[in-house]
Amino acid sequence: MQALSLIGVNYRFGGNSIERGFDCSGFVRYVFAEAAEMNLPRNSYAMSRLGVTIDKDQLEPGDLVFYNTLRRQFSHVAIYLGEGRFVHAPSRGKQVEIIDMADSYWKKRYNGARRLLTVE
Repeated sequence: MQALSLIGVNYRFGGNSIERGFDCSGFVRYVFAEAAEMNLPRNSYAMSRLGVTIDKDQLEPGDLVFYNTLRRQFSHVAIYLGEGRFVHAPSRGKQVEIIDMADSYWKKRYNGARRLLTVE
């Protein structure tokens, strides 16, 4: 719910607040700090080293999904919502939005997923 409440916030490179806007890792970092009191690293590559690797068919809401958007692996991070969708801060000139993972752009750039949250 925390992530969904941020839909429409502007993208800003290096951004990590509602007021200034978010880049992809700033968005994920903000959501996890607010919703789970977790202090995540500042970039997507470092986030890709946390938690446990999850197969695409085992994704659950709250898992992190990673993409190659800058010609390097794990250059983009988003939060999986369920039903094949994720929420993310996309790129300059856009806003936090929900995307279908089956979209051709995202499908061919998928790098994997990590689970940071576990149910106890």
